[in-house]
Amino acid sequence: MNMPTVGCVGESIIGNDERGLWFLSHKDDPSQMNWVEGEKCWGSVKVPMGLNVTRTLSVLENGELEECYTFENVSGEPLFIKEKDAYIYVPFNDSYEKAEVGLEKRCNAHLFIGENATYVMALRQGGRAPHLGLVLTKGSIIGYGVERDFSARSEDRGDFLFYPKLGVFEPGEKKEIRWKLFWHQGKDDFYNRLLNEDEFLLVKAEQMTCIQGENFEFCVQTKNKEMAQKFFVKFNEKEIKHVRIDETNDKYSQPAYSVWYQYPAEKEGEYRFDIWSGEKHTHALFYCSASVDILLTRRSQFLATKQQYKKEGSALDGAYLIYDSEEDALYYSHKADHNGGRERLAMGIIMAQYLKRHPEDAKCMESLNAYERYVYRELYDENTGVVYNDINRNNDWHRLYNYPWVANFQIALYRLKKDVRYLLNAYKTMMGYYRSGGEHFYAIGIEAYELKTLLDEAGFEAQSEAFTQAFLNHADQLTQTSVNYPTSEVKYEQSIVAPAVSCLLQAYQISGEQKYLEEARKQLKLLELFNGKQADYHLFENAIRHWDGYWFGKCRLYGDTFPHYWSALTGNAYSDYGDIIGSNEYKKRADYSHRSVLSLLNSDGTATCAYVYPTSINGISANYADPYANDQDWGLYFNIK
Repeated sequence: MNMPTVGCVGESIIGNDERGLWFLSHKDDPSQMNWVEGEKCWGSVKVPMGLNVTRTLSVLENGELEECYTFENVSGEPLFIKEKDAYIYVPFNDSYEKAEVGLEKRCNAHLFIGENATYVMALRQGGRAPHLGLVLTKGSIIGYGVERDFSARSEDRGDFLFYPKLGVFEPGEKKEIRWKLFWHQGKDDFYNRLLNEDEFLLVKAEQMTCIQGENFEFCVQTKNKEMAQKFFVKFNEKEIKHVRIDETNDKYSQPAYSVWYQYPAEKEGEYRFDIWSGEKHTHALFYCSASVDILLTRRSQFLATKQQYKKEGSALDGAYLIYDSEEDALYYSHKADHNGGRERLAMGIIMAQYLKRHPEDAKCMESLNAYERYVYRELYDENTGVVYNDINRNNDWHRLYNYPWVANFQIALYRLKKDVRYLLNAYKTMMGYYRSGGEHFYAIGIEAYELKTLLDEAGFEAQSEAFTQAFLNHADQLTQTSVNYPTSEVKYEQSIVAPAVSCLLQAYQISGEQKYLEEARKQLKLLELFNGKQADYHLFENAIRHWDGYWFGKCRLYGDTFPHYWSALTGNAYSDYGDIIGSNEYKKRADYSHRSVLSLLNSDGTATCAYVYPTSINGISANYADPYANDQDWGLYFNIK
């Protein structure tokens, strides 16, 4: 049936007219969250001249909404439609407001652009069901774009638009794109709902990034037995035979069939498996990485030979700087995320960790010593514990994020060189952090449990007690604030929630007080909502982030960054939580999260600070690895730890 312009239909309240869908909410939602938000209405369409499009919105017997877009060649001559010639706006309300607003009225939208098996799992940021889902039922989507209002900076993910696969139209020819919108109760319910869709190809995998020598393994699921028997999988134009078929009857109204495939992960790089059943087509995208030790060796040796500035008398002498892989050159700017301090501390940390494993590498040891001199000369005051933002002890921005990173570097030096000076410096740095108001701040990478343990082992009881008290005061603040997160450089993001969970878990490890563990559990649920499990290594257990390519990259485009190294912060939280409750499931998820960022590291020792994932951003082609090796080594650091 056709929809009213405004009203309640099935389980939905809608606002819809000739412009498109401008309001969509669940009828029983007390906050009446609008799941649609954008400069363009949902369903607005752009097409080239000669191509006409008709949009219809209807309600099905089960109460779900169905949209159909009919494209017709009215030009009188053949039309050849390229990938980005036509697109449909689907502006999910995925943006960041202060927590009290966003947790109730904003969503995390997890997209899988899977040709005939395209879907979107949107989850309310606070986790309260019902949530919104989209599943494609006719036609093919081959890419997505983002339109951003740059004045919103990092707060708004932008308006999504889908690129349908249309190809060639003969005069008068018509083609359809059709999808359903439905309400669901969460991740498990969403994927179960996809399986109930006729002839849908649902691809699942335990993990999407494998280490050389392992096997890629995935299954294709369907409720249709006949369809399962017709699955056809190819890699590099060669058919891959299935290894088994499993039938399950426990979760679905009808049996579900899982057809399993394996393939050896031998050569580093991307592996694309194309999957067909009759005319239906989708894919799975895996990544094969070298081992962490090999990656660490490559990066460290590259840092020593190519990514360190060496000029006696310069303030930058000894600094690890941005490396531009396009120009084969170092880059520095006092501009925040391109300067000589801040996130770039990760390079010094992994160098120290490499040398802990390979102390015989004299060239890298010389490089680390030069970097240490640089940090203590330009970025750190050993007498006061003050951390500076850039060279020349510049603190025009006294940035609290910088303190734990310097402390982590000092801990790494202590573990390598066994000189207690570094350990006491780490203590002094963190106490400087707390003297500067750190107990109210959501810093990234505080290693409180490790620092306390090392102080205890070294016999520094007074320092351990003072630090413990300061840190537990911090944890008390996090507990009191709970999910009413304060705004930071971004109003709300995964790297606000993840540090909170990490600190609370460490507070429990240190104190044994149950209140910290209970609060950590509460906030961990929100953290998990940032992650999806789409069959693409860029997306699988990678947190939604959508601004880092602009701030840290060379190309400076705002748009989804999958992966980005801070995604692995979620893995840190999973790992600690798994240790505490004895959960192998969380330990496995921690491993998947950590592995998910390894594709940022290249086989020649270069790296990228972010993979900008969408097909396009504001009409500019994207889907690229940014040329800057900047701060991605935090991802390697988390894998090592």
